[in-house]
Amino acid sequence: MRWWKIAGLAGLAGVAATGVVIARAERRRRAYTPDEIRGKLHARVAEATTRPEVDKP
Repeated sequence: MRWWKIAGLAGLAGVAATGVVIARAERRRRAYTPDEIRGKLHARVAEATTRPEVDKP
């Protein structure tokens, strides 16, 4: 095989792998219901507001 065929196959494999990663992340993101997302956001806000502030010198 010539080097350009190998480079083309490697590029094709890279594109396919990237598509798989994006599809998996999208499926994981869409698995949450709006109520679950809202609950997580409320928990984050509550956690952020209850942390004590550190005084800087």
